[in-house]
Amino acid sequence: MQVTEIFFSIQGESSYAGRPCVFVRTTGCNLRCDWCDTEYSFHGGEEMSVDEVLDEVERVGPGCGLVELTGGEPLLQHDVGELARSLLERGYTVLCETGGSVPVDRVPPEVVKVMDLKCPGSGEEEANDWSNLELLEPGRDELKFVIRDRRDYEWALDRVRERELADRFTVHFSPVHGEMDRRELSEWILEDGAPVRLNLQIHKFIWDPETRGV
Repeated sequence: MQVTEIFFSIQGESSYAGRPCVFVRTTGCNLRCDWCDTEYSFHGGEEMSVDEVLDEVERVGPGCGLVELTGGEPLLQHDVGELARSLLERGYTVLCETGGSVPVDRVPPEVVKVMDLKCPGSGEEEANDWSNLELLEPGRDELKFVIRDRRDYEWALDRVRERELADRFTVHFSPVHGEMDRRELSEWILEDGAPVRLNLQIHKFIWDPETRGV
């Protein structure tokens, strides 16, 4: 598999935010979201075997029981299922952050999927594979909408309500860092009684948003 970086940091998003976590960032993505903050993962990287990735995970985060597979789009990697199974067998809690356009059953069902459904402001709305929702585990897997503006917010809230997503999953609304004012988004959520959680990328408040490997 092609890997951009493996590092130990604080989980910045999802219900696992704030926990120490080892991140395996794979190389390559089939989408080009306008607000993407990891374009450096589109190309390059290092070819690694599953065993090499496992060894590096244990080296950089000894004793850490949480690992996230991210990208890019990790589900594009041929060996991602084998890697996820191996991590689970070693006792890790495994998260997989995916863009929602690739079938999520490429990893074992025990993997916690955090699926990022693309709003219009991403430029990739048409890439959403809504059939993936039926492959997720209610009460365990999570959904995220990255919000760029009021249009994105209304679009996302409409999807949450019409598909009753909050009845099955934890739903996160995440402001585009540096573009969508987090206070304004918070006020919209409160005004509408939206059944969602505000998701701030806390690693970008701890370190400079341009810093890699955190």
